[in-house]
Amino acid sequence: MFPGGRVGRVSKPLSLPFDPIARADELWQRRWGPVPAMAAITSIMRAQQILLAGVDAVVKPYGLTFARYEALVLLTFSKAGELPMSKIGERLMVHPTSVTNTVDRLVRSGLVAKRPNPNDGRGTLASITDKGREVVESATKDLMAMDFGLGAYDAEECAEIFALLRPLRVAAADFEEK
Repeated sequence: MFPGGRVGRVSKPLSLPFDPIARADELWQRRWGPVPAMAAITSIMRAQQILLAGVDAVVKPYGLTFARYEALVLLTFSKAGELPMSKIGERLMVHPTSVTNTVDRLVRSGLVAKRPNPNDGRGTLASITDKGREVVESATKDLMAMDFGLGAYDAEECAEIFALLRPLRVAAADFEEK
């Protein structure tokens, strides 16, 4: 559940008397024929909006967005609490410009520090600060308390969602399946 008791609360609840995605699917079928992928992608994109709004609302009091939170978590997972900027982008699957923007904002907040990478003369290391560790621990507790916005699903259903989306990520070459 999100703050206020609603799952997926956005700035203002839609409260429509019908499912707009189901309606779009019906209209699509009448005009172009059945294409189940259209309803599926529209549902996934709407779910992404709902989930991102919910988790961003939880991490906002910490001066974070979900993207910044993910970067902090990634740094806590590293042995030394630091990673090259290129590794952060690779692991978070984002463009180098996005990594720079994210890390620079974390630096300005005092949650991360940057320094030249001694193993790569052109590279930069980002390291989590003590303040960053405190913030990520508190934000994680809050996100876990709201089940990362997926409280409408039990553990088995969450595992099913993960399994259903995995082939899409494999097809996109996110990683090598073993």
